[in-house]
Amino acid sequence: MYDVVIVGSGPAGLSAAVYARRAKLKTLVIEKAGYSGGQIVNTSDVDNYLGLQGIEGFEMAMKFRTHAEHFEAEFLDDEVVSIQDKEDGTYDIVLKSDKDISTKTIILATGASYDKLHVPGEAEYTGRGVSYCATCDGAFYKGKIAAVVGGGDVALEDALYLSNMADKVYLIHRRDELRGAKVLQDKVFAADNIMFMPDTVVSSINGSDGLVSSIDTKNVKTNMEENISVNGIFIAVGMKPNVSYINELVELDKAGYVVASEDGITSKKGIFVAGDMRTKVLRQVITAVSDGANAVASVEKYLREQN
Repeated sequence: MYDVVIVGSGPAGLSAAVYARRAKLKTLVIEKAGYSGGQIVNTSDVDNYLGLQGIEGFEMAMKFRTHAEHFEAEFLDDEVVSIQDKEDGTYDIVLKSDKDISTKTIILATGASYDKLHVPGEAEYTGRGVSYCATCDGAFYKGKIAAVVGGGDVALEDALYLSNMADKVYLIHRRDELRGAKVLQDKVFAADNIMFMPDTVVSSINGSDGLVSSIDTKNVKTNMEENISVNGIFIAVGMKPNVSYINELVELDKAGYVVASEDGITSKKGIFVAGDMRTKVLRQVITAVSDGANAVASVEKYLREQN
């Protein structure tokens, strides 16, 4: 019987592992990918984490994992299929390998996944000019040319954010009208260096010397194709929390994120959440790490109350 099982080993899960082991809790971290780090593994440079400016994403992930291992957190490569609550208030975690794990508490930390364009070059240049987070990577495009794909609030916010640094921003949307808030649309259309490209899709992302150098686009109404020189492309077409294994045990919001405040306490006793799958405004490495620490503090309080 574990005191806490952490599902996921991205920044939130690894932070939780460090804090849990320092609290002398019997801790297991389950990771289905076979490696730790989550999305930062695919990031070439992380420039906004305090004290680790310019660190490669993979190196950061390894530092986080090594820190957790230093405190002797236990790791298991497997996938959670479902979570079953028991009459005594503990939980059974059913794994893809047909193993069952028993635990007093659970921290959900499986993050969220960005929707992809699924076009040639997207996977190849992810972290090398293809990004899904303007707040994370926008600073690299000062004085350069960037493209944003999407038409919702996030895409518009990304375009506006980038317009403060980049010389030019292409805002590409497959429909003729944007879906984002009118106030954001007004700001986008007022920006001199944002060029809106309606009825347009990206058909290919091209590179040179290992970095994005251009994109191929196609107008869905005229079928006109165009090659556009860009230094980076930001894809903002949607994001989905990884919650398929939760089995409706905890409350989710309309977008599917686990409802919880900064303390990580969910609607189900003994289940806590940390990182990108939690309802929150800012999804960054630093907020995920903070979530992990907060979730463990809540776990400790919960376990004390059960004794």
